[in-house]
Amino acid sequence: METKSAPADNIYGGSCITSFIDRGSVESHRYFLARRTLLEMLRDRGYAVPDSELCRSLSDFRSSFGDRPAPDRLRFSTHRTTSPTKKILVIFCGTEEIRKKVILGILLQIVNKESLEKVVLVLQSKMNFYAKKVVDEYPVKVETFQITDLLINVTKHIAQPEHEILTAEEKTKLLKAYNIEENQMPRMYQTDAIARYSGLKKGQVVMFTHQVPPTGSAVTYRCVV
Repeated sequence: METKSAPADNIYGGSCITSFIDRGSVESHRYFLARRTLLEMLRDRGYAVPDSELCRSLSDFRSSFGDRPAPDRLRFSTHRTTSPTKKILVIFCGTEEIRKKVILGILLQIVNKESLEKVVLVLQSKMNFYAKKVVDEYPVKVETFQITDLLINVTKHIAQPEHEILTAEEKTKLLKAYNIEENQMPRMYQTDAIARYSGLKKGQVVMFTHQVPPTGSAVTYRCVV
C-alpha cells in the first residue's frame, strides 16, 4: 500500500528542521555572544545594564548592527548603579594584530578619560609587547579579553559552583574565625576565569558553594593572588 510522506513542516513537531539553521554570518554570531557575555558580566559587577539589552535576540542584534558588524559600532559604556560618575567603556578591536600604533590609535580616541574608572578591550588577535606596555601605562585601568573567551558565560557553566565575593569585613571575620593569615588561604590567581569575569583584585576572597548530592552543599574559600 502506498503512503504519503509527511510535509517537511510537520516533521519533528510541526517545523522544518532547516528552520533551526543559522543562515547569518559566523562573525555576527561571535560578536552577539561576546557582547551578551560582557553585558552579563558588567551587570554582575554592579554596572547598570537594561533588561532590554540582555534579552536582545540574535536576529535583533543583526537588525541593529548588520550581518558583518563594524567593531566601532559595538562600542558602549555604562556606569555603576550606585555611582553614575564611575563609568566603564567597552571597545571591540578589529582583526589586525594589536601593535603599538594600533593601540595608541584606539586609546587616543577615548574622550573624557577623567570620568572612566575602567576600559575593557575585546581582542580578536594577539597584542605585542609594545602595545601591552602602552596599555599598562595608560592612566585608566585597562582589561583585555580575547573574544573567544567571551563566547560563553563561565559562571553559567554546569560544572561551575556558585560564588560570592566577600566584603573586607566578611574577609576579616573569616580569617579570625579560622585563626589564619591571608597567605595561609587556598589561592586563586588573577588569571582565573572567575577572577577575570568578576574583575577581582589581589587580596579579595571568594566563597564557592559546591552542590554535593545527596548530602547537600559544601563551602570553600579562595584568596586572589
